[in-house]
Amino acid sequence: MPDKRLRDDLQATLDARRDLGPEYETALIDSFVERLDATIAARVRAELDHPGPVRAKRRHPSAPMVPIVLGSLGIGVPLTAIAASAGSEGLLVAWLAIVLINVAAAVAIMRRS
Repeated sequence: MPDKRLRDDLQATLDARRDLGPEYETALIDSFVERLDATIAARVRAELDHPGPVRAKRRHPSAPMVPIVLGSLGIGVPLTAIAASAGSEGLLVAWLAIVLINVAAAVAIMRRS
């Protein structure tokens, strides 16, 4: 809803322009713009002096880990098949690497939070 004073100022400016004629139009517009600038500046100062509550994004703490976990499982299935052909040592190395990557990602995400 527009400010009542600004609305009244604009109406007064339009009435004055009608009464005085187009030769005063520039002066009337400049005067109205100055009052409008002062009103906007006052509103900005008031907003900066009394800021409202900042809304924080509410995300589940484990949300960043979901793609990493799903990716690990997606890579883990074919990697298990390939590593199993190399024996139990290959299987152990493949899954140890997946676990280490997940732990490193979890630590990095926890440090950012």
